[in-house]
Amino acid sequence: MIRDNILDEDEKALFISIDDWFKDNLPEPEPCKNHEKVITFFKCDSTAEMLSKLEPAIALLDKYAKAYDVVYTNFVGTIVYEDDWQIAVRVKDGMMV
Repeated sequence: MIRDNILDEDEKALFISIDDWFKDNLPEPEPCKNHEKVITFFKCDSTAEMLSKLEPAIALLDKYAKAYDVVYTNFVGTIVYEDDWQIAVRVKDGMMV
């Protein structure tokens, strides 16, 4: 939305502040740094806190009719990264494996 230049200055600042919070408070999974095909999930114990941080960003996605998915699953496939807050799972052909 920032690259598409659809946010006003306050919304842009809000979106950047949310992104900065996650960069400052969550480790970046090695597979993400290496540009591997993975999907990351918040762990159940941290989901409520993470969602509360994301709510303003989700509101912006809704406001501008941008698609997003909130996924809850018991099947996560092969975990290739794990820390206290999140996991990363391998993806092949668009499917978790």
